[in-house]
Amino acid sequence: MSNPFIQIVEPLDPKQPLKKFFNLSKLEDVRYAHLPFSIRILLEAAVRNCDEFLVKKGDVENILNWKVMQHKNVEVPFKPARVILQDFTGVPAVVDFAAMRDAVKRLGGDPEKINPICPADLVIDHSIQVDFNRQPDSLQKNQELEFERNKERFEFLKWGSQAFKNLRIIPPGSGIIHQVNLEYLARVVMDQDGYYYPDSVVGTDSHTTMIDGLGVLGWGVGGIEAEAVMLGQPISMVLPEVVGYKLVGNPQPLVTSTDIVLTITKHLRQVGVVGKFVEFFGPGVAQLSIADRATIANMCPEYGATAAYFPVDDISIGYLVQTGRDKEKIMCTKRYLEAVGMLRDFTNSSQDPDFTQVVELDLHTVVPCCSGPKRPQDKVAVSDMKKDFETCLGAKQGFKGFQIAPDRHNSIVKFNFEGHDFELAHGSVVIAAITSCTNTSNPSVMLGAGLLAKKAVEAGLTVKPYIKTSLSPGSGVVTYYLRESGVMRYLSQLGFDVVGYGCMTCIGNSGPLPESVVEAITQGDLVAVGVLSGNRNFEGRVHPNTRANYLASPPLVIAYAIAGTIRIDFEKEPLGINALGKKIFLKDIWPTRNEIQAVERQFVIPGMFKEVYEKIETVNKAWNALDAPSDKLYTWNPKSTYIKSPPFFDGLTLALQTPKTIEGAYVLLSFGDSVTTDHISPAGNIARNSPAARYLTSRGLTPREFNSYGSRRGNDAVMARGTFANIRLVNKFIDKQGPQTIHFPSGETLDVFDAAERYKQAGHPLIVLAGKEYGAGSSRDWAAKGPFLLGVKAVLAESYERIHRSNLVGMGVIPLQYLPGEDAGTLGLTGRERYTIIIPENLKPQMNVQIKLDTGKTFNAIMRFDTDVELTYFYNGGILNYMIRKMAS
Repeated sequence: MSNPFIQIVEPLDPKQPLKKFFNLSKLEDVRYAHLPFSIRILLEAAVRNCDEFLVKKGDVENILNWKVMQHKNVEVPFKPARVILQDFTGVPAVVDFAAMRDAVKRLGGDPEKINPICPADLVIDHSIQVDFNRQPDSLQKNQELEFERNKERFEFLKWGSQAFKNLRIIPPGSGIIHQVNLEYLARVVMDQDGYYYPDSVVGTDSHTTMIDGLGVLGWGVGGIEAEAVMLGQPISMVLPEVVGYKLVGNPQPLVTSTDIVLTITKHLRQVGVVGKFVEFFGPGVAQLSIADRATIANMCPEYGATAAYFPVDDISIGYLVQTGRDKEKIMCTKRYLEAVGMLRDFTNSSQDPDFTQVVELDLHTVVPCCSGPKRPQDKVAVSDMKKDFETCLGAKQGFKGFQIAPDRHNSIVKFNFEGHDFELAHGSVVIAAITSCTNTSNPSVMLGAGLLAKKAVEAGLTVKPYIKTSLSPGSGVVTYYLRESGVMRYLSQLGFDVVGYGCMTCIGNSGPLPESVVEAITQGDLVAVGVLSGNRNFEGRVHPNTRANYLASPPLVIAYAIAGTIRIDFEKEPLGINALGKKIFLKDIWPTRNEIQAVERQFVIPGMFKEVYEKIETVNKAWNALDAPSDKLYTWNPKSTYIKSPPFFDGLTLALQTPKTIEGAYVLLSFGDSVTTDHISPAGNIARNSPAARYLTSRGLTPREFNSYGSRRGNDAVMARGTFANIRLVNKFIDKQGPQTIHFPSGETLDVFDAAERYKQAGHPLIVLAGKEYGAGSSRDWAAKGPFLLGVKAVLAESYERIHRSNLVGMGVIPLQYLPGEDAGTLGLTGRERYTIIIPENLKPQMNVQIKLDTGKTFNAIMRFDTDVELTYFYNGGILNYMIRKMAS
């Protein structure tokens, strides 16, 4: 059907009549000028894609009427302009696409219909680990080991880039997905199929929101949802409330963008923005560079919002120039945004739109800070770090507690490293990593770290050799300007050599610690510390032996590495004493904002970006040399332990099966609050005594060849065994941390996978009980696929993280939520009962369903299928089954 808004289409430039756009000002609707800028992007997409089938005129009206409809739980469709994937989540997506082609063929359809319709970029950045550091050739060695471990995966991805249209692969060694997106992939305004329209993106990584800092609306979705978008389906979303976050004032001279984002993270956690958009405005925004804005937008998942949007302004346009984008395209970008009323002037309050609510931050009140020791929202002023850590030591086990007995707070363990004697204590720093796109995308903090390193070396300060230091930039541009500005050699002298271009320590790819360090930590049961410039510090994520992990700016990472401990008051205690016996304080070596800006102006130039990105797809010789099959259907290798055809579509028929009541389900696990996707589907190392390790050993692999869970996401046999395999898992059925549960029919304590297998063999369905924020953290499709394969039919929780709930829906697992004011405690649930969940014939979004226990107790819960589209997916057994039936019929 033709678009009912075709009458508002016109050329952007009369001299180029074939380059058109939907001129929203021609809607002549007074409500448009009052819409938040982020909502205007949803509106434009709805107008442009309106076909009265997937997108209807009523959807356009609902978005225009946002001021009223935002409170009414109204569902609207959104078709993003692009999809972006990283390799951990990208491999299973390509595996699913390959398996879907097989399934469509089995059902009599054309397998080549399974193809990305929406443009997709896959950046390989999650595979490299910090195996080598503090060596001149660490980068080369780590990259060689990355290829050795991941050759099979990389060959498969290369096949995918050739077999599927509209799928571009950015090879390993290029950088981190969100930084590459910011510096290279993002268009701001799309020029495609004869139309200009706002760039927008969904990604299979929760920190996709980083691109919001450039004015490109984007957020993370589950891998399952992203696959549907790639196949041309719109995202079905509830029209969001938009919190206006007003920034005023100027930051103090010693404050970094990291300090600002950690402050905002804590503030917005307190405000409560889950499921909402946050849109930044006010004169303070004009004081922030695009890199600063991107840092703030990057940590959007940590404060719980869906998106953290900075509308495009002249500083955004200037960033496109700085990063070497095409000048003619930049001119068209600005002209288009002016024409549709999407170019912002943050100093002009008359442009301020309506918001659901407004909160304010005076940037002058921000102080240097870190976050930790276990959550990114737990901000601690640097001046309070020593006291706060020492309080955490003795506090009850929890997010701010380690429950160490008072008489052991000052325990010291001596050890030998490379022939020299050292000591470790509670609070000793053993990992110091400048890592993650959150900060390495920001020249001001990276050059600040470089200048601090220079001053530290010149003052005679060093970093103890056993501390695992590393620098993993998000793109080659960072190395370029650090080298050209002359600070790289000082970073290297302190141990911060470039070890790779990828996420590395931020996602748990921190590699091994020296054995003597691990032995000392274990011997003293020490709370050792990791300090990193990342965005996540959940327990067990960074490294199994660092129980405390703090997020900090790159200069502070170096400062704590030099100090060797978190138990230091920088204002009163020196960082160290040089060879002349002089005490050197942090204030003596901290660079000023003016120093940093002068170096940045001189050395961060457009030519660098052009030179690095012009050859990004061809520069990796090892990638170029990979052989990949050219068939359109993938030939699965039964001997492969990396790539395996998943069982999701086994037995799939064209006819729908009626959903049935879940009878007599056992509880596999019972959790408290804040169980993250790291707990459900860990991405780090595969423990040698785990079910996954036993499987790989049975396939002839040695522990050295296990690699990480993240690298094996293309193999369901490994991932099912790795589900709930986090060593820090706290299951209420077990009195200690660990990946085990009770198999109730036998009363035995078993590994979670082994218990699930026993239940499955006996034909017993399973459920999981949880508290608040179930599924917080990274957007991992395996955190839904894994439980599905274990036989989990439903999860009953107090609340869900947005992406994880969507992923459960995508796999046909029912997300149930306690009624307001109720939880396991108020209902007297122990988890040892058997649960029957009544599935009515006529399901409606967010309806109440009845749950009966074998004890005779009955209660109701909310079935969290939030939209009619989600119910359609459920009837089909999941979103991918729905797409296969659609393509095969």
